[in-house]
Amino acid sequence: MSLPVDPERQTAAKSSTLVSVAVNVLLVILQMLIGLFANSQALVADAIHSLSDLVSDAVVLIVNKHSQKAPDAEHPYGHQRFETAAALAIGALLLSVGIGMLWNSFTKLQHPETVAEVGSVALVVAVLALISKELLFRYLLRAARRVRSSMLAANAWHARSDAASSFVVALGIVANLAGFHLADPLAALIVGLMIMRMGWKFFYTSLNDLMDSAVDDETEGRIRLHLMGTPGVEGIHDLKTRKLGDMIWVEVDIEMDAALTIAQGHAIAMAARKQVMDNEQVLDVMTHFDPVEVKE
Repeated sequence: MSLPVDPERQTAAKSSTLVSVAVNVLLVILQMLIGLFANSQALVADAIHSLSDLVSDAVVLIVNKHSQKAPDAEHPYGHQRFETAAALAIGALLLSVGIGMLWNSFTKLQHPETVAEVGSVALVVAVLALISKELLFRYLLRAARRVRSSMLAANAWHARSDAASSFVVALGIVANLAGFHLADPLAALIVGLMIMRMGWKFFYTSLNDLMDSAVDDETEGRIRLHLMGTPGVEGIHDLKTRKLGDMIWVEVDIEMDAALTIAQGHAIAMAARKQVMDNEQVLDVMTHFDPVEVKE
């Protein structure tokens, strides 16, 4: 089956990601410059986090161009897994960024005499970053839910992790200004842990999808109901599902009256397939006709 390109998904991914790029470029420049000028390790760490957002934005833009391509000779099942690969890459990126932040923070904490007082302007930038990232998260998540894209959702939650980290950074700067100078590297350490947690979540989920993991029980239950609700279907068995990006591939054995003709059985199988595909994010449904004796 050739899956048509969804222009709404492509447009939503491109426009929302370009907005994210613009926000992140401004924040990286502002956070890095002020962080260095005001001696705030936490703000510099937040700038690096924003820089990782730019990389993830680039991944989304590239993948968005390829994931909606129709199946071809080399990819007969389509290119939907480009999205899963993108989420995996974003997860790996977050993990590496978080580990780097932890190492740098531990180094600073081992030498507290090197930690200087942070300039008050750093707090202004941290609060600005917090507001910007939270608004960006809400915008991206709304777009992701509208077009049901796990790739856009991953990018949205990346922005939310930035908002959370900016909040921690702001608290660290406030404590530093109040006289507890170690609060700034401690804030950077907490930010690193938060980034690692989010990275592992996306990495592990995407890796499972690439390993042909089945859909969740609730989705499988709905698919069963759609199949069993088709007139002529007496039962089903050996239902198998696997995820292809945001789509689902379904295989199932359908039990039908043994007295039916091949043409009648084919019509029922096609009706069951259509019932599932009209109601779920399913790429295709492969069916096998198993004849059974139907008691009158």
